[in-house]
Amino acid sequence: MAYERLDADAVAATAQRLAVRIKARFPDRNLGEVAERVVVVTSEVERTSARSTLMRVLRVVGLVLIVVLVAAAVASLAALLLELFGQAGSTLGWLQAVETSVNDLVFAGVAIAFLWLLPARVERARILGELHRLRSLAHVIDMHQLTKDPERFDVDYAPTHQSVKVGLNSHQMASYLEYCSELLSLVAKTAALYAERTTDGAVLATISDIENLTTGMSRKIWQKLALLPRRAAAAAE
Repeated sequence: MAYERLDADAVAATAQRLAVRIKARFPDRNLGEVAERVVVVTSEVERTSARSTLMRVLRVVGLVLIVVLVAAAVASLAALLLELFGQAGSTLGWLQAVETSVNDLVFAGVAIAFLWLLPARVERARILGELHRLRSLAHVIDMHQLTKDPERFDVDYAPTHQSVKVGLNSHQMASYLEYCSELLSLVAKTAALYAERTTDGAVLATISDIENLTTGMSRKIWQKLALLPRRAAAAAE
């Protein structure tokens, strides 16, 4: 129902608006390119979900093959029993028949289990690949905020010849850090979109890891933001 599930189009639209805002304020910064990648990955959620049609086809084909295997196994077992009852078989003949039947059933069971689990494994591998991209994007975003330290606005800040020149005043740095936090939030929301489409334990655990990762990164950013006004005020005195 509405307002109870994340909407992929709404998340993609939010990511697009954020990318436009970042490019408008920081046209010469690479953060805008990172935002564009977030837009691409978020937009692909719906397109990759369309591949679930292929998964349904794979499930139907698997079910058909399972029915064929079960029918073949039953027919083989029935034929063997009819042959044994049709002729007075010895004890050795019965033992050989039982061994053959057990082997056939085991192989049929392995094949049925493989066909039954194949669609879920294919879908899990696809989603985990997409989640890996999101995790990588989160680390890229974190790298962009890494050198944006509030200490450079301290009155007694003394840069060295190895200090990174960020070229931002305190207001610009605050905006930059806020944009990084918003991007991390969108990465987490994009990962959560996949939770709406699966109940696989491994996928849900990976989504939870990404949410914890982005939350921890955002916490570091907001610690820097909390220091910016105080340091900027100290620098102005």
